[in-house]
Amino acid sequence: MGNLHDILFLLPDNDRITMNENHQETQFLEYIVKAMVDNPDAVKIVRSVDDLGVLLLLTVDPADMGKVIGRKGNTAGAIRILLHVVGMKNNARVSLKIPEPEGSVRDREETVSGTPSSGNMKSVDEALDDLRL
Repeated sequence: MGNLHDILFLLPDNDRITMNENHQETQFLEYIVKAMVDNPDAVKIVRSVDDLGVLLLLTVDPADMGKVIGRKGNTAGAIRILLHVVGMKNNARVSLKIPEPEGSVRDREETVSGTPSSGNMKSVDEALDDLRL
């Protein structure tokens, strides 16, 4: 497998991400994510820099969230690894944050109970009561 430069070289000229432009990690992330999702117009990336490095906040259409996260977070993890490679090339630490969309099931459960829940999970006391026949 080739390095990142070789992979980018294989892209068509109109899609090529130039490595000399500012904020190349943002352009790189945008290119990858827009190619994956059904609604590329909803992809938003906010870039911020602090003492810890570059933070990219990625927001996508709620319907595309599963494609970006992937099974067990594998796709998001792979994107993070690629962003680390791009960052290393520029001596920068690049981090990616993908917030849950507003109104998601998990978000609503946390709002109601204050903690994440997994549906029909019983409390410790309820489980102990079930054991006492």
